Amino acid sequence: MATYDFVFDGLGLRDWCDSGGAGDAPMSMADLLAQSSGGGAKETTLWELPFPSLDALNDACGRIIQSRALTKGLEEGFLAIKDALRFVLDPMTQPLSWLLEIALAVFETAPWWIMFPILMAIVYLASKSMRLVFFVAGCMAFLAVIDHYEFAMQTLAIIFVCAFLCVLFGVPIGIAMSRSNTLQRMIIPILDMLQTLPPFVYLIPLIFLFSVTEPKLYGIAIILYAIVPVIRLTDLGIRLVDEDVIEAANSFGMTKRQKLYGVQIPLALPNIMAGVNQTIMMSLAMVVIASLVSAPGLGVLVLRGIRNLELGVGLVSGLGIVLLAIILDRVTKAALDRVNAAQKH
Repeated sequence: MATYDFVFDGLGLRDWCDSGGAGDAPMSMADLLAQSSGGGAKETTLWELPFPSLDALNDACGRIIQSRALTKGLEEGFLAIKDALRFVLDPMTQPLSWLLEIALAVFETAPWWIMFPILMAIVYLASKSMRLVFFVAGCMAFLAVIDHYEFAMQTLAIIFVCAFLCVLFGVPIGIAMSRSNTLQRMIIPILDMLQTLPPFVYLIPLIFLFSVTEPKLYGIAIILYAIVPVIRLTDLGIRLVDEDVIEAANSFGMTKRQKLYGVQIPLALPNIMAGVNQTIMMSLAMVVIASLVSAPGLGVLVLRGIRNLELGVGLVSGLGIVLLAIILDRVTKAALDRVNAAQKH
């Protein structure tokens, strides 16, 4: 006798329950174990009373669907619209694959004696700090000495493309949110969902939509995961601009466009740069996870260390990721400090 038989018996629904076709539903592992043990139904105490979930109610009434039916229905619904989604998304996302392929080709084929000066020049332009330039040069030289240079370049290429696209799309979205409370209320729940979803969950629907050999598979996952901070902090930075400054701009007869580019964005730049920093760091974190779906780079070595139980490979590649994270964090923070110092003067 099932735990909640009394509910359906008391409501006079026993005949309706018994006429259901739930016998075709797959048995759960607990049901199979109970059946194989040969144990009959035992009396349930109040302490052991289960919550009236779908599975518990299904035991008492076959007409009630099981929780497995919900997940199966969701899967079948997604597969039913998969072709239509792919027809729409394929042409829209194909440029992302091209950008990633071009960036990977450039970073992989350019010799180290060209890439090193270019990277050092970028670091100096961003930070104006020779100490940071030497630090980055030392880290890159170390990665090259241990034969992880090519993997590090692949990781940097992916981060460069994905972080650039996050800023390209995220900053305008943040600006639009700051200018419309209605739009902000609509977008905030989406950002909350993107920020709280576990990283692996991003990969599940994308695997069904795109081929594993397409770079846009991991590119979309990285962008969705990393774009949230730059949107939020752009919106916050513009909203935090002092009202007195806006009033002064209005008194000079500035248009909305002039106020945006001449007043609001410059004053919000420290917050925007902080968002860029967080976006770059989250891109790096997702690149490692995206190695599960063919993303090249240091994440491949981490995955190899896990799969083959190669402790040394996993630790050394993990050290390489830490060095890249330190480099990216220090350079973006140095750029942020320069922005803050320029505003104070």
